[in-house]
Amino acid sequence: MSGHSKWSTIKHKKGAADEKRGRIFTRITKEITLAARIGGGDVEGNSRLRQAVAAAKTENMPKDNIEKAIKKGTGELEGAAAYEEIVYEGYGPRGVAVLVEVMTDNRNRTVAEIRHIFSKHGGNLGENGCVAWMFEKKGSIIFSKDDIDEDLLMELALEAGAEDVVEQESEYEVITGPDTFEDVRSALDKAETRYILAEIGMIPQNTVKLEENQANQMLKLMEKMEDNDDVQNVYANFDIPDDVMERLS
Repeated sequence: MSGHSKWSTIKHKKGAADEKRGRIFTRITKEITLAARIGGGDVEGNSRLRQAVAAAKTENMPKDNIEKAIKKGTGELEGAAAYEEIVYEGYGPRGVAVLVEVMTDNRNRTVAEIRHIFSKHGGNLGENGCVAWMFEKKGSIIFSKDDIDEDLLMELALEAGAEDVVEQESEYEVITGPDTFEDVRSALDKAETRYILAEIGMIPQNTVKLEENQANQMLKLMEKMEDNDDVQNVYANFDIPDDVMERLS
């Protein structure tokens, strides 16, 4: 499975732990606040805010937390930090392309930390534009094969406007354009399907297959990036076979 869907699934499962959930809430809160600051507090009229609120609800974030984050963004409540968004690009083991989206109030601190994580785990920080061209912004909705019939999923997803349904070793991944993501997810929700996760992110156009030692190093790099308080999302174009993933788990 590709790095995008594989890591998203791993991250989702790890998010069940309380210490991980706190970090997830922090990241979503920052995204909601910034989205409201940029585009206003109307959820229906602000697509970025709408997606952030949907992500918050998926993670069972309390309604009060969501409302406070929106009000901080619009200036109705004090306490919102002056974050800036930056995308760092680099390489992991075996030349795996890595995109790191951060939201920080201290650019110098953050770039030093990101560079350190890359170098400590067999990678290196690259120049702007070195790997971004390998990724496309897409919606992704991932299902376990045990939870849905392939023909039914194909019918529901494609009729709702999905671009493709990709079969992986143990999962199906519905791919959508960013603009049709919400329509497709809504249709799948209406049909009462059960998916592992649904998100908009950067999907790689090609992948690099990793052996077990490289895969272990790559996953450690991804996890350390995710553990950084300034990091919002990490995307990479690695491919790890399910049997290798099972051994590493």
